[in-house]
Amino acid sequence: MRKLIIEEWLSLEGYAAESNGSTDFFGSRKWGNEVDEEMIEFMKTTDTIVLGANTYRIFVEFWPASDPNEEIMTEPINETRKIVFSNSLESAEWGKFEPAEIISGDAIEQMRKLKSEPGKNMILWGSLSLARTFLDAGLVDEIHLRTCPIILGNGLKFFEESGEIELELKDVTKYDSGLVLTEYLVKN
Repeated sequence: MRKLIIEEWLSLEGYAAESNGSTDFFGSRKWGNEVDEEMIEFMKTTDTIVLGANTYRIFVEFWPASDPNEEIMTEPINETRKIVFSNSLESAEWGKFEPAEIISGDAIEQMRKLKSEPGKNMILWGSLSLARTFLDAGLVDEIHLRTCPIILGNGLKFFEESGEIELELKDVTKYDSGLVLTEYLVKN
């Protein structure tokens, strides 16, 4: 069975976005070649990007037009299958690339079906409410937290709506930029 991995970029106090939904606290910074190289290697284990409608809207404004010479993740993101969970979107264009697929209806049941398909890992970026839905339903296999060396003071927390979920530490990577990647296995 395929793994569903949630990856969130967080401030030191656990905010995944600023109060207005902005992710400039991590998206506008360069974290170094070692982070880029690790992310490229990780994408080789992934064949599907899972997004909620709001994160899709943010991603589609940036990635399809992004210059691969400036953003090393441009090609892996643009060339990877994308699925958007949404009950409101009718289409999910992706610039000149293959459009994202839209899944509506019961997200939990649809994710169970996706996990049973053959393939590599699926990565869910951002999409806080969708991530919490899958986490609470026991569908998440791993959580990767990229903690940025910044304190925001307020914002949108990743964990505040979830009940207790037991995790097992898989790995910790510290980067020269001060970013820390903590990988957990979810004990379902």
